[in-house]
Amino acid sequence: MGPARALEFARRNRLRFVDELKHFLRFPSISSQARHAKDVAGCADWLADHLQRIGLLRVKLIRSPGHPIVYADWMGVPGAPIVLIYGHYDVVPAEPLKEWISPPFTPNIRGNDLYGRGACDDKGQLFVHLKALESYLRAERALPVNVKCIFEGEEEIASPNLAPFLLRNQRALHSNVAVISDTKMLGPGRPAISYSQRGVLSMELEVRGPQKDLHSGSFGGAIHNPIQAICEIIARLHDDQRRVAVPGFYARVRPANREERKNMARTGPCDKNVLNTAGVEQSWGEPGYSLYERTTLRPALTINGITGGYQGPGGKGIIPARAQAKLSFRLVPGQDPREIERLVEKHIAAITPPTVISHLRTLGTARPVIVNFNGPFHRIARAAYQSGFGATPVFVRSGGTIPIVSTLHDVFRIPTVLMGFALPDDHIHAPNEKLHLPNFHAGIRTSISFLARVGCMGRRNVCERQFELSL
Repeated sequence: MGPARALEFARRNRLRFVDELKHFLRFPSISSQARHAKDVAGCADWLADHLQRIGLLRVKLIRSPGHPIVYADWMGVPGAPIVLIYGHYDVVPAEPLKEWISPPFTPNIRGNDLYGRGACDDKGQLFVHLKALESYLRAERALPVNVKCIFEGEEEIASPNLAPFLLRNQRALHSNVAVISDTKMLGPGRPAISYSQRGVLSMELEVRGPQKDLHSGSFGGAIHNPIQAICEIIARLHDDQRRVAVPGFYARVRPANREERKNMARTGPCDKNVLNTAGVEQSWGEPGYSLYERTTLRPALTINGITGGYQGPGGKGIIPARAQAKLSFRLVPGQDPREIERLVEKHIAAITPPTVISHLRTLGTARPVIVNFNGPFHRIARAAYQSGFGATPVFVRSGGTIPIVSTLHDVFRIPTVLMGFALPDDHIHAPNEKLHLPNFHAGIRTSISFLARVGCMGRRNVCERQFELSL
């Protein structure tokens, strides 16, 4: 089954595909904010309905203790390879709202870019594969492979309910290859396939002082301010070499491979490009490594937010009762999130001033992973990119985290292809997030080509026995 008619269908329906993506983006499916729970559920309902309308044979909306998981499959070719497609329909908060040129949940096209929260991370990239599936199903009335889809609403909060679902349904979900599009290209016309993901340990630090807010005139200079105390603690989380100062933090970090570093220098972004993308002039971080290496090969700690005291207009003379900070540890192979969690807890306890009380809460974890990119499915992905973009992709490390990748790799033992369609300047997690529409359409062509090429592998060594999902 060749891809020609599917490609032609995708070409003729380009405008409709973008209009449907804009509808998808209108849902403020912010998984981290309880007030948006109904919006997340509404987005899941819309996605499930859309999967049915494009022709997938079985669609299930699976409730969890958190947000819904949307499952769909098309198993119409007995014995053919099974492709597992993963994506997430939840998004991060849109704040600061004043920095958006157009409202974050009112999709807006300017030039060749579609702006809106989730346009790139990950609704737009997820939608690439749905439109590839639709193009095949409408043009050929069938797919060249069998397909299982898992779309979750909790990736941005470390996927707390996905792993239990996957493990409970391990046999039912087993596939020959998994495809995930939630990563970046090197630039326009420069596709890339990621082969590594850093792990993550997300924590919230709370520092408590007086039982209630105090008048700063009456108590200033006599009572330790929790905001000052939390700043003092944070200041001691890095040493003067800009390395993480938690004792034992680097103990299990695997030494950098010389040949890999040479390859990274050849294929990855240079320091100047990283700085230009970030919009800054000076770098910061661990010495002895390029900026690309610091953000992918090495672990890191970032402070994602800090709050405390009065935040409204004007002033208010108080010593606040508490302050909070959100910490994100990006981890590399060799580091265990739970071990790092214990080390951080011990260190925070040791450096907390006796005048305040500190408390740490873990928000989420994910293990780092490196995938083998020398197998047949990655060769197929390279050829598919050549068909879709007219350029051969390079293999790159990613500094981000997609929690499901480690589960698929470590538990399911499924080859996982990380096919990114984002650009470095797509403002992921920032105001004015966008998706480059030429990448969207080229991504659909790439996905169609990938499905066709996997279908040509034949029916040998594939999973033929089917199991029912455990809901």
